[in-house]
Order: sequence, then C-alpha cells, then structure tokens
Amino acid sequence: MTELQKRISFIGLVALGAAGVIGTSWIYTNSKFFAAYGAGGEIFGFVVATVIASLIALAYAELSTVFPRAGGEVVYTYVAFGKTTSFIAGWALVGAYLASLAFYVTASSLLLAWIFPQLEQGPYYVIAGTKIHLPELIVGIAITLLVFLVNYYGAHLASGIQIVMFGTMIVLGLLLVIVGFTHGQASNFWPAWSKDMNPFLSTMRFVLPAMTYLTGFELVAVLAEEANMPVRKIGISVILSVVLAGLFYTIVLLSSAWVIPWQETAKLKLGTIDAFKVAGFPALGWAAYFISVLGLVTSFVGLFAATPRLILSLSRAGVLPQTFTKTHPKYGTPVNALYLTLGFALGLGWLGKGAMVWFLDMGGFAIAIAWVLATLSLIKIRKKYPNLRGAYRTSATLLPLIGGIVAIIIAIATLIPGTPLSLAWPYEYIVLGVWAIVGVILYAKAPKGNEEEALKNLLGEYYEAIKKATD
Repeated sequence: MTELQKRISFIGLVALGAAGVIGTSWIYTNSKFFAAYGAGGEIFGFVVATVIASLIALAYAELSTVFPRAGGEVVYTYVAFGKTTSFIAGWALVGAYLASLAFYVTASSLLLAWIFPQLEQGPYYVIAGTKIHLPELIVGIAITLLVFLVNYYGAHLASGIQIVMFGTMIVLGLLLVIVGFTHGQASNFWPAWSKDMNPFLSTMRFVLPAMTYLTGFELVAVLAEEANMPVRKIGISVILSVVLAGLFYTIVLLSSAWVIPWQETAKLKLGTIDAFKVAGFPALGWAAYFISVLGLVTSFVGLFAATPRLILSLSRAGVLPQTFTKTHPKYGTPVNALYLTLGFALGLGWLGKGAMVWFLDMGGFAIAIAWVLATLSLIKIRKKYPNLRGAYRTSATLLPLIGGIVAIIIAIATLIPGTPLSLAWPYEYIVLGVWAIVGVILYAKAPKGNEEEALKNLLGEYYEAIKKATD
C-alpha cells in the first residue's frame, strides 16, 4: 500500500502550517534584536518580511491546488524541470527539516531546564563547546519518541493535537496583547528607534533575519495529499499560515514594547518573558515562556509530519529506494519514511545544540533554495502548460516572482561572508558540502528508471491533467 489517507481538516492544515512557522526563540530574543535594530526595526521588519513571505506563498498556494500531492516542491520541480532539479529541491528540504528535528531533540529539554534545573546536572559530554547532560538527552529522546508516535498514528491525530496547541498559543498571545496595551502606553514604544539609528535602514536590515522566522508554511504543500477539503482551501491554507504567523509575531512583540519602555526590554535577558515580569505581571511572563515551549513542540510535530512525506515523494520519483513509499495499512502513514526520520533525528540529536546550530544555518540556505525553485516552477509550469489551471490562481505572476528574488538574495546572503545570515566558517560550509556530496552520491546510484513512470507515481490521479494540458 502506497497511498496516503485524506484525513486533515482545513483548520488542522492551517494549524500545521501557521504553528509550524511560529518558532520558539523569537519571544525571548527580541531583547537582543531591540538593542540592535530598535523596537521599530524588529517589528516593522517583521511586517515587511511577512509581506515578502506571502508573495512566495502565492506560488505554493497555486501549485498546491494544481498538484495536491505529497512532497510539494519535489512534485512541482519534477513537472517543471525534471528529475535532477526535483531531487535538488527535495534533498535540500530534507536536510533542512532533519537539521531542525535533530536540534529539537535537546532543545526541548533545554527549555524545560528553566523550570527543572536538575536536567542540567549529572554526567555530561561536550560537543562544539556545549555540554549535553544525560538527563536532558533522555528527556529529549522521550519527547522525540512521543512526537514520532503522534505522527505514526496518522496525520489527523497530529493535526488535531496541533489545533489544540495552536489555539492555546493564540489565547496566551491575546492575554499578553490585551494586558500589554491596556497597562502600557504608546510613549513606551515611540520613538521606536534610538537617536543613532536610521529607521529605514534598521528596519531593512532586520528583514532578512525575519524571513528565517517565517519558514514552515511550505509544510502545507507537502501535506496537501492528505487534505480532506475542496482543493481551493489548500491554497488558502498556505496564505493563512504565513499571515497568521506574521500577525502573531508582530502584535505580541509590539505588546512587549508597549507594556514597558522598549529600551528597558532591550536590556533584559529574556525579552518578552522578562518584560511582563518587570511590568508586574509574572504570570504573563510564564505565559510568554509557555508560548515558547508550544512553539517548539508545534514546529517539532509539523516537521516530523512533513519530512517523511518528502522522503516518500523522493521515493516515488525513483531517487530513493521504493521501500519508503510504503504506508501503514490502517493509519495510512508512510511508516518506513517515518522510521528513517526518527533514526536521523536521534542519530544527529545527541550532538547537542552547539553542533546542531551548524546544521540549522545550512537549513536556512536550503529552504531559500526551495523557495526559489518553487517560484520558478510556477512560472515554468504556466508557460509549459498554459491550459492547466488550479482551483487557486495568483492573478499576477510578478508578485511571487518578487518573493522569489528575495529568496535568491537570502540564499546568496548565507554564502557570502560578512552578512547577518552568513554561514560560520569553516564548519557550516563543511556541513553544507557534505550534505551536497551525499546527495550527489545518492542521485548517482539511483536506478535509471523511466522518468514518465516516475512522474505518474508522483502525480497519481493528476497525471491525466498533465496529459490533457499537453494535447
């Protein structure tokens, strides 16, 4: 059995997408960013980044309704450019997602250590200058196994849990916003930049870092095959995921600059968490901390759902062994791909947070490449199959193209030394090079099968639409 079950609701898909975007560190690193860019630089930088990410999401929204199949970019690039480009897109995303999953293995217990400091005691080892204690590793492994089981028993279970966690994040965020705006004042926020800052340049400088906080909406396209809804709603889910996440970031961060003077927040250790404690609302400080925990778990669940679907699609395309196309007869989940994902997460997770940062930064480059290829795929498919129309159609191709250009800038910025997004020399360049070499070896050893047959496997029932559009 190789088919996935359509059991994800519209709300579940939006929750997987939006909660997959909202991460964990943004809520306490804003003190650092306020100091560097001003409160206005970070907050308005997020607004600009959300607009740009939404432009990129337009390409995904249209393509996910033309080809609502597992794998997202793997499918789109195969149709547009063929097997090689499809593998590049898929392999880049698999690397990015696996890096994040491995990071979460120990990062999850690191957050819990703020409440239970005993986790950072006992036997330990050191990698990349970071101590990994045995208790935190055990807790991290236990959480990883729990996330694996949630995904093993079906995407509908993962999406249901995601709805609950995302809803909780929204409620807690609203509490911060209501109290922040009713007990704070505008003069705490404005002027939103220090006297020595150029407002425009400070805002633009934060746009690229902000874009890295808006990755994850592509999960919706990867999971599209299991969406139980009219196809048009899949495209709407992609756009909503970006907009909701960007709005959540912006308004919660604004509340932290409103409740006390943002210059004070900039001097605190844990940003929003400490800002509400200083303002006299310690319970809301813990609410902000809990948002951070939920952000980590929702990202963990979402990526653990998406990664096996990417592996499954690469297997359908004939560049990974066919065993990874197998799905569970009862739950409809890609079981072998799930086991492989678990193996990679645990196999790399023991390296700890210090080493995994190298992988995470490489992942930022990989996602930017995937964004570029998805945007180019939209343009190519429209030109190649002018009669092929999805249920959601972007009226102006120029808009996602603008987003694609920004994605190219992000990719270049990670490779060029001296930018805010530059990879760290030499380790992160080595990690990127090794992942690329492994990919080249896998691709070279892949059986030279019939590409038309692989396209049929990737597209399933939508293969006929391609043939009709060609006729």
